[in-house]
Amino acid sequence: MQSYDVIIIGAGPAGLTSALYSARSKLSTLYLETLGAGGQVAATDEIENYPGFSRGISGFDLSLQMEEQALRFGAKPLLTKVLGLELADPYRIVKTTKGDFIGKIIIIASGAAPKPLNCPGELTYRTRGVSYCATCDGPFYEASNIVVVGGGNSAVEEACYLARFANKVSLVHRRDALRATKIIQDRALTNPKLEFIWNTVIHEIRGDEMVQNVILRNLLTEQLTEMPVNGIFIYVGNEPNTSFVKSLIELTEEGYIQTDEFMRTNIPGIYAVGDVRQKLLRQVVTAVSDGAIAAYHGEKYIEEHF
Repeated sequence: MQSYDVIIIGAGPAGLTSALYSARSKLSTLYLETLGAGGQVAATDEIENYPGFSRGISGFDLSLQMEEQALRFGAKPLLTKVLGLELADPYRIVKTTKGDFIGKIIIIASGAAPKPLNCPGELTYRTRGVSYCATCDGPFYEASNIVVVGGGNSAVEEACYLARFANKVSLVHRRDALRATKIIQDRALTNPKLEFIWNTVIHEIRGDEMVQNVILRNLLTEQLTEMPVNGIFIYVGNEPNTSFVKSLIELTEEGYIQTDEFMRTNIPGIYAVGDVRQKLLRQVVTAVSDGAIAAYHGEKYIEEHF
């Protein structure tokens, strides 16, 4: 088994920051990812609240710059799926589809995945009109009618983005007001291509080869309404990617990893950072902070125990 000082699971902003700080401190650093660097951020059209980019930056470009910086200091990437963790004191073992790796410390930065609606038709029409990524799939819906589900920042921002392509974007929200920040709400509410359907959920998604319509259910009246659509984009929250550590790491009821202020989990030498951990705010700026703290404390842990 190959051995490293630091093994990082995930290469979103939190993981890449941990890789940068660890590698820059001359620690041998391996970071693992299933698809590529950036995580959910890489699929974000524009990030305008990350300090240092006064005109905003695309999530893809920001992820690329973060990875280039980590690689410049010697961090090593590997595309693989993590299957689980084991303890072999004083080391920790990461089991993957490409073999096992030994680390002095492990930093879990596995992020979160879009939460499904779990309504009839969602799984059937996934990639055939059901999407969770406007940046990835929005250009396919030129001059179409689209439904966006959700009321938070992601849902409202992506609805505005989709309005660039679509004839009409209908934002369906289970409440009677948006949860997005006011500046984002203002943009959406003044966009002539957006309509808002309040107190409503998606009851069913129907179609033939592709999505053709959705059945809406009003939560106040229980009335069902059929709406013709070409696509549906779902933004109703995220689920933490923690299935590979459920038997080892302390989790919240929602499945997020519990940490202290130093990003330490209940297992010494194992840290958690970014969207995968229980925290108040899940943003790029808080993710990179988590990553830096974990790497710094992890370096001190290695000095004390090895």
